[in-house]
Amino acid sequence: MASNMHNKNIQTAGRSLKEADKALIMIHGRGADARDILGLASHFDVPEFALLAPQATGHTWYPYSFMAKPEQNEPWLSSALDLLKEVLDEVAEQGITAENTYFLGFSQGACLTLEFVARHAQKFGGVAAFTGGLIGDRINRENYSGDFKGTPIFIGSGDPDAHVQVERVHESARILEEMNAKVHVQIHEGRPHSISPAEIEEAKRLIFS
Repeated sequence: MASNMHNKNIQTAGRSLKEADKALIMIHGRGADARDILGLASHFDVPEFALLAPQATGHTWYPYSFMAKPEQNEPWLSSALDLLKEVLDEVAEQGITAENTYFLGFSQGACLTLEFVARHAQKFGGVAAFTGGLIGDRINRENYSGDFKGTPIFIGSGDPDAHVQVERVHESARILEEMNAKVHVQIHEGRPHSISPAEIEEAKRLIFS
């Protein structure tokens, strides 16, 4: 079973789910870990939030590029998506609505974040994807249904970026817009594969203000 690939290991910070009115689910990149991505929360105005960061088993959510054929990344990809669904369900069980649930991811984590929210589209609080796009050698529109109902989504990326083609960023943004997300894309010429201060400011303004 795919669900065995990623052991459930959720690192937390901020308020407890019982006390919080809002939750931020944070997804780390390849080679990083949950603590790394939780450290990013200090840049955002989220003192009232419960922060939840699942940890990928082996520090990677799936073995190959996000642009590989999806079956090459199985069963890890499905396992990662299942794990995010478990986290989202737990947040909901504690009485935090989807509208008060936010997502943030970097690199491989940003791809996973966008793929997950597109497969479970509804009115979320907001989504910040730092260097990412929808997953697959080509985008399979059939995987996505639902309506974002105006959810703000920020995607920041570099051009060129070693891992994420700018064309895929724009293609992903178009699909998310078709699903009624309010998408804002920010492309930085020649930026290294990292999160820039400008992206943090923009995500703050669009998602966490």
